[in-house]
Amino acid sequence: MPVHQRADARRNYARILAVAEDEVAAHGADASLEQIARITGVGSATVRRHFPTRRALLEAVSRKRIEALCVRAHELASTSDSRNALVEWLGDVVSYCVSARGLAAALTYDGAESVQMHENTCSAALEEAAGPLLHRAVQDGAVAAGVTVADLITLTVGIVLATEHYPDFGAQAHRLFRLAVTGLSPQS
Repeated sequence: MPVHQRADARRNYARILAVAEDEVAAHGADASLEQIARITGVGSATVRRHFPTRRALLEAVSRKRIEALCVRAHELASTSDSRNALVEWLGDVVSYCVSARGLAAALTYDGAESVQMHENTCSAALEEAAGPLLHRAVQDGAVAAGVTVADLITLTVGIVLATEHYPDFGAQAHRLFRLAVTGLSPQS
């Protein structure tokens, strides 16, 4: 939210964001912008002025969780086992996506919205924060060279989105994440 906005615009933003958090928690990424406007008591144009795209709204709703994931990446950066640190952080990404409806959608890379119009700031923040974790794991030979944080986020988000309609989708998402991390071969 720009600090140079008028006081009433800042209040509208805060009210819209609070309602959006509740609506996204209840309905996920498909939360209705019109419903958010109705509940907030503003016009849909006001909602769209603050959040010009659905992604912008989802990113604002997800901001605190993204910041927590960034802090977690920094905490894990000094862990002695670089592979486990990276896997633990990715597991946290899965957990956050499972617990915060809409976060997985905020992290998706899709071409539906113009990159010039709105950069995916959630993914950019996570890529920057997890970069050192991945770099160290690659240096230690624990992860193949050429793997990017964007690849890993896409993988985890894909798992969450693919399992969100399962009865216990959190357990299913974590099971598939462990499968992706360990591979198909039995452990020896």
